[in-house]
Amino acid sequence: MKVALGNDQGGTILREAVINSIQSCGFEVVDCGIKTEDSVDYPDIAKEVCSKVTSGECKFGVLICGTGIGMSIAANKTPGIRCALLSDCYSATMTRSHNNANVMALGGRVIGPELASLIIATFLMTPFSNEERHQRRIDKLEIVQTEEIE
Repeated sequence: MKVALGNDQGGTILREAVINSIQSCGFEVVDCGIKTEDSVDYPDIAKEVCSKVTSGECKFGVLICGTGIGMSIAANKTPGIRCALLSDCYSATMTRSHNNANVMALGGRVIGPELASLIIATFLMTPFSNEERHQRRIDKLEIVQTEEIE
């Protein structure tokens, strides 16, 4: 299985730790990020990662910017994407098991490489609970995303 990775200049610090963590979980990395600290526009990176997830090419996406906020906002504009901004393992567990999140965002200037690796492993290895109440809520999210605003 594959994980799409995207980072802007704010995520280059965590980049290698994230790649190692994804690979340690048995996933292949599809790299959509940058390796330098040259300024890029995070919505473009998020869009590329999200398209790989929604197309089915990748099972999950991991996004990194300075705070993770911009990437998570951009990702959640894509129909079919449920992106969570994560800074702890409990939230990683809950967003996978209850929300069936398929993309996660991290703040490269907020958390360190060790914590990032733990969060990624938790996110990637936690299954969706499939309980009826959680699926019902996710189905409602999908409806909200496609409704026309009047």
